[in-house]
Amino acid sequence: MRINQRTTVLASSALLAGLLAACGAPSSPNSQAGAATTGEVPQKPTKPVVLNVLDVAGNLQLTQGMIDDFVKQHPDVISRVTYSKAPAPDLVGKIKAQQGAGRVDIGLVLTGTDGLSAGAEQGLWQQLLPTFAPRLSNMSTYQEPAAKMQELGGNNGVTVTYYPSGPLLEYMPDKVPNAPTSAEELLAYAKANPGKVEYARPANSGPGRTFLMGLPYILGDKDPKDPVNGWAKTWAYLGELGKYINNYPTGTTQTMKDLGNGTVNIVASTTGWDINPRVLGTVPESAKVSTMKGFHWVTDAHYAVIPKGASTDQQAAVLQLVQFMLTKEQQAKAYDDGYFYPGPAVKDVDISMAPQKSQDAIKKFGRPEYDKLIADNPKEVPLDNKSMVAAFDKWDREVGGSKVEK
Repeated sequence: MRINQRTTVLASSALLAGLLAACGAPSSPNSQAGAATTGEVPQKPTKPVVLNVLDVAGNLQLTQGMIDDFVKQHPDVISRVTYSKAPAPDLVGKIKAQQGAGRVDIGLVLTGTDGLSAGAEQGLWQQLLPTFAPRLSNMSTYQEPAAKMQELGGNNGVTVTYYPSGPLLEYMPDKVPNAPTSAEELLAYAKANPGKVEYARPANSGPGRTFLMGLPYILGDKDPKDPVNGWAKTWAYLGELGKYINNYPTGTTQTMKDLGNGTVNIVASTTGWDINPRVLGTVPESAKVSTMKGFHWVTDAHYAVIPKGASTDQQAAVLQLVQFMLTKEQQAKAYDDGYFYPGPAVKDVDISMAPQKSQDAIKKFGRPEYDKLIADNPKEVPLDNKSMVAAFDKWDREVGGSKVEK
């Protein structure tokens, strides 16, 4: 099922990752021709390359059409593309194994902040900026929130898709005629309806961690960026809410199934997790969403990164490809079926520019209120990786670890 790709687990490698800043470990040599990463990267490959793309974020749902278009238009740069997917926790081990063997055959990785930071901590990625900034001039057209996600990502990766994310509450109106519009109302509903409110373990769920990171703004905590010393209200609230939650699923997909089959009435959600499961039929079309008083968006993005050890020809090809992906025409494909809604990272990409299939899906399953919600509410970057790991650890120990579904 398509939406399964949205749930990425920050397991051991990512949990040990530090901040998103670049690490300068030396690269492993590659035995292929033109592979020395310390050599000059040509403007164009010496011959068309076969590009192997690894996706650990479900990003190909948004960008494969862009990549395929580039190959059609530039067969002199990329002759063929192979695609593979893996869970985010497997990324570091897979890349390190290739670098250790001195033969890196993955030329492009598509990842979220988790894989980006985990690899950066161990020095696995080529530092793309500022060295190649002139070749990536379309980065200057980022929307402001996408530009902030780029700052969070550091110099190792390039933001290729962006969305405001959440936290949203998604509910069935026949079960919840008066949806909660504040944290206090959500708690009161959970208390009056034990077992009917649900969110997934934050370390395993985009909506789960967006809910976790969004609450400090909603509750007016001392420092929303410091989960250890600045979230007193949030931890107290989550502890109280947890008294009325039966269990915490290990992924978002299960929460959507539970909402769809009536097991629960309210779940934590995001724009993409609201729209795409209704497109797929996992959740009834009639489901609604609400926000809570004090709501701030906690944003999210996907990145393109190049592993150290990739040949200079591969690097040249990827730089051209990423520049192409950041054109307005190609960014319009990121609307997809609402999976990362809206999706484009650059400015001035309207839904009318998207493929007809995307336009039809958004017309039927999108929400008119999203435009106003996105325009009128503050947008915050997520926690840096070190702080996020600390928040996950505290949640597991003090809030819901004993109730996580096995």
